[in-house]
Amino acid sequence: MSNEQLTIIQTENHKQKPDFEHLEFGKEFTDHMFVMDYTTDLGWHDARIIPYQPLSLDPSAMVFHYGQTVFEGLKAYYTEDGNILLFRPDKNMQRLNQSNDRLCIPEIDEALALDALKELIKIDHEWVPKVKGTSLYIRPFIIATQASLGVHPSESYQFIIIMSPVGSYYKEGIKPIKIAVESRYVRAVAGGTGQAKTAGNYASSLKAQEVADEEGYSQVLWLDGVERKYVEEVGSMNIFFKINGEVITPALNGSILPGITRDSILHLLRHWNVPVVERKISMEEIYQAYKDGLLEEVFGTGTAAVISPVGELYWEDKKLDINDGEIGELSLKLYNTLTGIQLGKEEDIFDWTVEVKK
Repeated sequence: MSNEQLTIIQTENHKQKPDFEHLEFGKEFTDHMFVMDYTTDLGWHDARIIPYQPLSLDPSAMVFHYGQTVFEGLKAYYTEDGNILLFRPDKNMQRLNQSNDRLCIPEIDEALALDALKELIKIDHEWVPKVKGTSLYIRPFIIATQASLGVHPSESYQFIIIMSPVGSYYKEGIKPIKIAVESRYVRAVAGGTGQAKTAGNYASSLKAQEVADEEGYSQVLWLDGVERKYVEEVGSMNIFFKINGEVITPALNGSILPGITRDSILHLLRHWNVPVVERKISMEEIYQAYKDGLLEEVFGTGTAAVISPVGELYWEDKKLDINDGEIGELSLKLYNTLTGIQLGKEEDIFDWTVEVKK
């Protein structure tokens, strides 16, 4: 991105950086943010990096009333040799535009957005933590800003990128987590917004998550919204089951988010010649495999947690103890390989990483 396309205003009041040894997820934010505006007459314009600051919006801004907003999540990592790497950021920008299309939001220039992100990281590179298990979490998002209560797509938007140094998403870290299978509430159905990364999907999941939290479970596993029997995804990640040597993950059906980590795991498994299939899978099938001693591993995949081994599934008053509550061999291999690529320790045979020049 040329200087003519991007205005940079750096802060004169730098924040005190948090203790990188004890980071929580999404609690602290860097010194700067990226902002770009959209209006119907000018299109996307006025790309700028400015000091991190509150937004000023009209109370009737359409994002507040009709939920027209999308977002993404990706990470930057420090390597041992002092470089900063992004992991498949082009896929995040592509998926942002897919979400834009579903929510009637104007498409962004993906290359311009990625260039702006690199510049933002370059300016705030001291916020990328170097402690093991940490990273810089990046949140691009778009909100509808038109002041109107009419039910129609907004005529103005803001595209914003903020960044936060983070530790592990789960307090358990890489240790197996406990997940409750949700049978009462529904998150999404094919034809809805389940495959878009939009705020409403997450708002509708909060009630079930609240109940799960009270019962000691880290996440909720959603079933399909029609028959209430087929597994779809977990609140913050896609899900995989290793049954009798074969890895199974729900096929993308229009109500499941097409996870970038999910896609990366599928690439790795196929590269290793591990039997893997994308198809519908019911909780009845999973429970039968568990009773037959064939359910070997369960793990989730997502940007925030990377790989989350599942040690227990709770379904219809039945507890399924997975692999004696220990990390499965395949889950651990996937975690070590993917994080190794992200940190520049493993060979990047797929050309997934992008270096940010400081």
